[in-house]
Amino acid sequence: MKIIYGVALLALSYLIGQWLGEFFGNLLGINANVGGVGFAMIILMVLKEWFIKNSWMSPDIDFGIDFWNKMYIPVVIAMAASLNVKSAVSTGTLAVVAGAIPVLAAFFVFPLILKKFHKI
Repeated sequence: MKIIYGVALLALSYLIGQWLGEFFGNLLGINANVGGVGFAMIILMVLKEWFIKNSWMSPDIDFGIDFWNKMYIPVVIAMAASLNVKSAVSTGTLAVVAGAIPVLAAFFVFPLILKKFHKI
């Protein structure tokens, strides 16, 4: 029963992340999902912080999220990363640079997002 709460939050994050990835892919004129798993992870982290801030984070929800963090997310990230690296290396350096820029931007932007949620 404890895991179901985490699965619901993870599923919501995943669906919104996939939708955003498809949306931005279409917006850029690419017939592919652009960062759906990354968006899902960011949404999950933001939702978890929001639940904690509003005192909605019960031990059951926290347990469920931690369980799926340890089981599911690393597997999906590893699969997506291996596909992305294989595609990037085969298409050239522009793809590698285009992939590195959002990663570096995330390192700077995510701490700002967390600070904003902790101040509110």
